[in-house]
Amino acid sequence: MGITVPDQRKVAHRFQDLSLSDIKKLLNSPVHEHRFVALEILVFRYEKGNGQEKKKIGDFYLANTNRINNWDLVDTSAPYILGDYLLKKDKRILYKFARSKNIWERRIAVITAGTFVKSGNYRDLIKISEMLLKDKHDLIHKATGWMLRELGKISPEAEIEFLDKYYHTMPRTMLRYAIEKFSPERRRHYLQK
Repeated sequence: MGITVPDQRKVAHRFQDLSLSDIKKLLNSPVHEHRFVALEILVFRYEKGNGQEKKKIGDFYLANTNRINNWDLVDTSAPYILGDYLLKKDKRILYKFARSKNIWERRIAVITAGTFVKSGNYRDLIKISEMLLKDKHDLIHKATGWMLRELGKISPEAEIEFLDKYYHTMPRTMLRYAIEKFSPERRRHYLQK
């Protein structure tokens, strides 16, 4: 449709009280912007919701991941909904997603695990990143490298430990994204090996 992201967010903000059944209709639309607006509404609602509302939205999100089918749809929603929703819950669903044939579920897994880093949980991101080392898709390489770079902002030691263990087998794009903020000398150290 060619509608800009800021305009889509304005629409989502205006209709943030839309029922979940109507949000599901938007998510089921073949039009990308409809799905984006639906997810933005869910994010607005989740952030303002009480515990019961957050549970309802978190469960709804997990039941509809098959409609979250582009990188921007994942990135605009997974960290803000699942990043909080699963923070203190069992994370098995993320490991299931990391093994999924669906690229977008794999991206949801790594992006969500990356949000746990801010609360001191590095383990899930590291395990999921290990699972995705042999992934064939460039968008997974980019997302995993990006989340490893975010890990390095909180715990440079944890990122370095991961890189020292896997830099020689990591997809090149994943490595480049992970070391993007390193000094030129440290980047060369990993790239030349």
